[in-house]
Amino acid sequence: MKVIYEGKEVELPEGADGFAAAKALDPEQKNKDVGLKIGDAIYDMRSPLHEGDVVSFVRVGSPEAFEMLNHSTSHLMAQALRHLYPGCRFGFGPAIEEGFYYDVDFGDKVITESDFPAIEAEMKKCAKENNPFIRKDVDAAEAKEIFKDNPYKEELIAEHENEKLSLYTNGDFVDFCRGPHIPSTGLIKHFKLLSVAGAYWRGNSDNKQLTRIYGTSWWSEEDLKNHLEVLERRKANDHRRLGRELGLFFISDYGPGFPFFLPNGMIVMNSLLDYWREVHRRYGYLEIQTPTMLSRKLWEISGHWDHYKENMYTTKIDGNDFAIKPMNCPGAILAYQSSIRSYKDLPLRFAELGHVHRHEASGALNGLFRVRAFTQDDAHILLRPDQIEDEVKNIMKLFDEVYAVFGLSYKIVLSTRPDSYIGSVEFWDKSEAALAQACKDSGHEYSINPGDGAFYGPKLDFKLKDSMGRTWQCGTIQLDVNLPHRFGCTYVDKDGSKKEPVMLHRVVFGSIERFLGIIIENYGGAFPTWLAPVQVNVLPVNAAAHGAYAKEIYDRLFAENVRVKVDDSDEKLGYRLRNSQVNKVPFTLVVGDKEKENRQVTYRIYGSEKQITVSLDEFDKIIHHSIDSKARY
Repeated sequence: MKVIYEGKEVELPEGADGFAAAKALDPEQKNKDVGLKIGDAIYDMRSPLHEGDVVSFVRVGSPEAFEMLNHSTSHLMAQALRHLYPGCRFGFGPAIEEGFYYDVDFGDKVITESDFPAIEAEMKKCAKENNPFIRKDVDAAEAKEIFKDNPYKEELIAEHENEKLSLYTNGDFVDFCRGPHIPSTGLIKHFKLLSVAGAYWRGNSDNKQLTRIYGTSWWSEEDLKNHLEVLERRKANDHRRLGRELGLFFISDYGPGFPFFLPNGMIVMNSLLDYWREVHRRYGYLEIQTPTMLSRKLWEISGHWDHYKENMYTTKIDGNDFAIKPMNCPGAILAYQSSIRSYKDLPLRFAELGHVHRHEASGALNGLFRVRAFTQDDAHILLRPDQIEDEVKNIMKLFDEVYAVFGLSYKIVLSTRPDSYIGSVEFWDKSEAALAQACKDSGHEYSINPGDGAFYGPKLDFKLKDSMGRTWQCGTIQLDVNLPHRFGCTYVDKDGSKKEPVMLHRVVFGSIERFLGIIIENYGGAFPTWLAPVQVNVLPVNAAAHGAYAKEIYDRLFAENVRVKVDDSDEKLGYRLRNSQVNKVPFTLVVGDKEKENRQVTYRIYGSEKQITVSLDEFDKIIHHSIDSKARY
């Protein structure tokens, strides 16, 4: 049997599986090969190969191997839970970005984190048995017999009545699962159960609430230890706690999901918005503002009334239905239609900081990360089809500039035509190719998420990575031929004919509130100088002797639009210094006899013990450079 490996045709014994292929083709790394790739698809190492297969391996250390390890660890945990709680019934148990979870029905038994040590001990016991993960394909009737006491699995099986279903067995545990899995439980050695939460079956609040146990699994003890340290940092940097401590925002029981921003929070928010406006002005955007509440008729034309009404807040005005906007797009369309447009006007770039409202489930609310009212930094670009590629490149240049300011790297995912779509296949092919080419021309790699585009067009999603390794979906570029068509948008072309424009939906931050939550945690509340609520804190050693000089410094910096304060309280200098650090002020100045006499300041940067003495004129340059450059400090 001949297969293709590393571009070469290689002979393997008939019926060879992944293990045999690794032994023959990758002998030096065979013990690290935990999955078999045939083309782009991943299979278990026990899967057989066939004539002409293009073969490679999933190796320990790769993202695919990490996902397989965590998926397999979820099955190991389920096996342990079955031993400890024989009557429990299982729902879903997938791998997630940094670990795994399993949704379990424990009946009347309440599981807490205090139960984790016993569960982990049983998992280790099961792992030592080194049971292989064995796949078996069965029909629905056999699967129903195996899971006849589990209504959750029965429901899933019923949705696949006419398909072959795959089961995986490890030891005495069997699960309905697509796989793939690592070769055996003996490879699972470094794991930790992390938390427990409630989760409705299939995310539907009308269904029973199950117990969701989260965990994480790694290939080495060191990697596990490092990850647990990162999790501790995340707890310390929780934006909800820092929001209270730094006086940024709060959420009241009188308005769940509706954040209140305090003076310090408004300074950070407005600094973000000032920067947003400055960037968009340079890139040729025109800012608009559309109404917060609009007639039901508009939402019917846009399709939101039929497909999104349950998430919209509605009321009646003069006997007619109105809705608070959950999205800004229809308003941008009306702005486009407010005048006759020519092909010379395109691309027309409308930008809006639109305050939108969505009725999120109460259980999904999470600080600033998931709210019911937020400001979307939207842009809606109306353009000709032949302008798509160049405009996307222009947007990506803007994204590069903005994300670099915050030190956020990103990956791009291209979502392509779904099964149900509007428009011609030719349009989709050209649009997807234009988005892909824009990525290439901009020097960015991208991955493809096949079939995940919206029904009205493909999209690029920008997955940001913060300082603690988490991935956030913020920026997006979405192509849309639906709304311009629904609203009858046109432009006058060169030959005088009317043509329909294409629309690009585009956000950089996504939600200003959510992005603020992200950067609070990314910086641990220690904002760079340009964002900090207080940029300079002046501490006179003695208020009576040095207060006048401190006030002179204050007046000078205040007049230059530096956010400065003077702490001349009766507390000792050491206490005031510590308090400045607790409040994460970028620059703390101490002025005493020497500084007053020589017109100097002694400054300390947040997080540093080093004290630097410079002239007041020199510090003036330092602080303005720190603000203007948007550097860390």
